[in-house]
Amino acid sequence: MPLLMVFLLADVPGGDIVALAIFAVAAGSDSLDGYIARRRSQTTVMGAFLDPLADKLLVTAALVCLVELGELSAWVAMVVIAREFAISGLRMVAAIQDVVISASKWGKAKTVTQVLVIAVLIVEPRWLKPDWTLGGQRVSWYLVMLMLVLTVVSALDYFWHARRQLGGPAILKDPEGASPASKG
Repeated sequence: MPLLMVFLLADVPGGDIVALAIFAVAAGSDSLDGYIARRRSQTTVMGAFLDPLADKLLVTAALVCLVELGELSAWVAMVVIAREFAISGLRMVAAIQDVVISASKWGKAKTVTQVLVIAVLIVEPRWLKPDWTLGGQRVSWYLVMLMLVLTVVSALDYFWHARRQLGGPAILKDPEGASPASKG
């Protein structure tokens, strides 16, 4: 992620191309790695934790850079990042209750769209003409809106399904075994 940020933010000739290559390799290798691990039944608890974390760090790094470059509104980046925190928190609560929340079709669509949007926004200043508009908006604007819709829909979908899986409230115990409510 640091290299991605350096090449996106530094005034280096062709830095955007190098950043795009880094982003594409990282996103592609993540998908390939997950596919191979599932296919060979070599998934681990550590891998299940680190894989989504790496995805979120990659996307967050790219979004922060795009905001800094003026290619993306900060509120859009915040919606995406907040969703990632919320779903990570949901998965942690589920893990406490020995429930695994698997990726949904909406979550996968959101990820593919995020990767596409980030790639387009990286190359847009160099390769896409500003007069390429549809209904008065740049074409990338529509992609960003699609990303936002899928981000929100996938979050709602995860919480909706988790509500059925998790049942009741999670009660966290302190190391001495007493629940926080009983210490009152």
